[in-house]
Amino acid sequence: MGTHTIARIFAAFTLLATANTVLAQTPPRFEVASVRPSPPSDTPTAALGLRITSSQVRIASLLMKDYLAIAFNVSPKQIVGPDWIDEVRFDVNATIPAGVSRDEFPTMLQELLRERFQMKERREQREFPVYALTLAKNGRKLTPSTLPEGDPAAAIEVGGSGSNAGVSIDLGGGSSFTLADLAITAKHITLVSFADMLTRFVDRTVIDTTGVAGRFDITAKLSREEYDATLLRSAVNAGIRLPPQVMRMMEQGPGNPVGPALEAAGLALDSRRAPLDVIVIDSMLRTPTEN
Repeated sequence: MGTHTIARIFAAFTLLATANTVLAQTPPRFEVASVRPSPPSDTPTAALGLRITSSQVRIASLLMKDYLAIAFNVSPKQIVGPDWIDEVRFDVNATIPAGVSRDEFPTMLQELLRERFQMKERREQREFPVYALTLAKNGRKLTPSTLPEGDPAAAIEVGGSGSNAGVSIDLGGGSSFTLADLAITAKHITLVSFADMLTRFVDRTVIDTTGVAGRFDITAKLSREEYDATLLRSAVNAGIRLPPQVMRMMEQGPGNPVGPALEAAGLALDSRRAPLDVIVIDSMLRTPTEN
């Protein structure tokens, strides 16, 4: 796998996916915003980051498809658009107007994309095969996190880095998700966020259906075969074009290589079909208009 294969797996939108966005009649806009292509990186690992305070937004090296996922509160798998949105990265620096809650960040991002990229989109529903995250029937209990809840007014900071050796995603506030050393390890994570994370590593969108609140520490140990298959699947989900022989090998393997490990950790992925929102990008500039 190439140096950017795993680093493109990033779920900055996870912490924002459950935000209560209040839609006003006139959508809020950033007071000042710059959008620039991310500089190329020749390092053996790649890093991405997001920081949101009450007044500032700083995002580095995020794929356009992930910006769209954040803006419309869906999984990247529910974005349909031109091929380049899986390839091109951008940096965004913006100021949140006084009196506007940072919970409205997704709405402001929508307006920014429409303005700078002349984006025209539509929302529709399509039925998809999905995995429903459920509690395993083996009776194993989840381990509640003992970390105290953070200050809700503190800055939201999300960071991710990765290489062929694995992936580490810092979701901020003591919450993290790691795929490394033949295991999935999540700390201080909600099951909604855990389902969002898993979506990047399997062949379907994962939806939390447990109905269980709270934060948990989860460890799922993988075999070497399951671990390698999970890395390959994450590369495909990130839009990486793998060699044909590698694709054939992956297609012959399980679409859900983490299933057995999750069962042992007290969770399960059930195959179902469900209607999901899809954002269809009808037109969008590849290069943003001037800042």
